[in-house]
Amino acid sequence: MRGELAALTAAFLWAVATVVFGRLGKALSPLVLNLAKGAIALVLLSLTLVLIGQSAAGLDRQAVSILALSGVIGIGLGDTAYFAAINHLGPRRALLLETLAPPLAALLALVFLQETLSGRAWLGMGLTLAGVVWVIAERVPGAAPGRADYRGVLYGVLAALGQATGAVMSRAVLADTEIAPMWSSLLRLGGGFVIIVGILRWQGPVVGQLRPLRSPKLLAGVALAAGFGTYLAIYLQQMALKYAAAGVAQALTSTSPLFVLPLAAALGDRVSLRAIVGAIVALVGIGILVNG
Repeated sequence: MRGELAALTAAFLWAVATVVFGRLGKALSPLVLNLAKGAIALVLLSLTLVLIGQSAAGLDRQAVSILALSGVIGIGLGDTAYFAAINHLGPRRALLLETLAPPLAALLALVFLQETLSGRAWLGMGLTLAGVVWVIAERVPGAAPGRADYRGVLYGVLAALGQATGAVMSRAVLADTEIAPMWSSLLRLGGGFVIIVGILRWQGPVVGQLRPLRSPKLLAGVALAAGFGTYLAIYLQQMALKYAAAGVAQALTSTSPLFVLPLAAALGDRVSLRAIVGAIVALVGIGILVNG
């Protein structure tokens, strides 16, 4: 039960952070936003590890390499694609696309781990996809027209794929080992941070791209979202992956759409009946998939 509770708490925190990230994305590029929140979370995790004296038991070279690569894929590339999806689709739709992560994780496990799926599980996957497509196909007033929406969907799918890949890799390392979720969180964030810095350097001088962060108000918003949506949420996600099956953990962390809908409504965003139905259908599909 510890893993399941951690996953649901992570989903709530990620929903709150997503609303904040959606507003920050108007002033910061996806890469800069990902770099800033990653740097803040790395500092917080490092300080926490020093204060609590967390043991590094079980962290051999192979485990460190896999966790770092998991961070490159899931955080460095996946989260950057996710922030780009938020910019194009808004927080609500971007989060709904994240419900693709559990079925994608199941497909990855099928291909690379030879894990077979029952007919019930395939039904759940189909319902999840149907719920997401139903919501994405809805016309939202004020949304960017035409091509931008399709680009947003592409970014969202890439983000879900990154999340699924990172979750499967983390689970492979954390399951039945002494490795603490706090250490795996640090290593994943470190891998993501390195690849983001590399991409920014390839694009041009890093300092110039970070100039918007000179705004105290903007930096405070990033720090708040990073504290909840990265520092705490990633730690809870790693705890969930350690103490619950990968599919269960990924499915429960994908319940963020249920939390983000009332948040969006409170902020004045019109939440249609179609959006609610689509979210419920997608989450029912995830439930069937996990229990398939």
